[in-house]
Amino acid sequence: MTVQIRDMTIEDCDAVASLRVRGWQYAYAGLMPQSYLDAMDAAEMAVKVRGWLSAAGPSRVTHLVAERAGDVVGWACLGPCRDEGTTSQQGEIYALYAHPEVVSTGVGRALMAELTTRAHDQGLHELLLWVVEGNDRARRFYARAGFEPDGLEEPFEMAGIQVPELRYRRALRAIPDS
Repeated sequence: MTVQIRDMTIEDCDAVASLRVRGWQYAYAGLMPQSYLDAMDAAEMAVKVRGWLSAAGPSRVTHLVAERAGDVVGWACLGPCRDEGTTSQQGEIYALYAHPEVVSTGVGRALMAELTTRAHDQGLHELLLWVVEGNDRARRFYARAGFEPDGLEEPFEMAGIQVPELRYRRALRAIPDS
């Protein structure tokens, strides 16, 4: 079934919030406190997602959704890199989630391809992202997409549990004109 990638709209916020909650519960089971994951609420998350999208406005933050058969099955977000010491030519992938039922079906790859194209079109030369150290599935996905760990690690605490994150990076090559 074909995946369509498009810009996220305000009408997508509830679906994206539900997707993000399900994505966390799936990806971080065993890595983060189960009590935290169980307490995640899609309605509360929808309020945050609406805020993120509203804040994006005409800024340099890009929110994308992946659709299959009219259903939102993926979400990704790209913006300026937030790390100290980075330049305006480095972007950061803030989020990339596929619904657990469509993991390994091409949704993530389609989102990544569009993020990469958009980043290049914005004049970015490099993309960075942070990934939970124990999230082996995500680390393999990013490695297949051309990202490599750059040696930076950041402590991250979730409900009293240390969940270290690793920074990955990928240079963007010139995309030939079609």
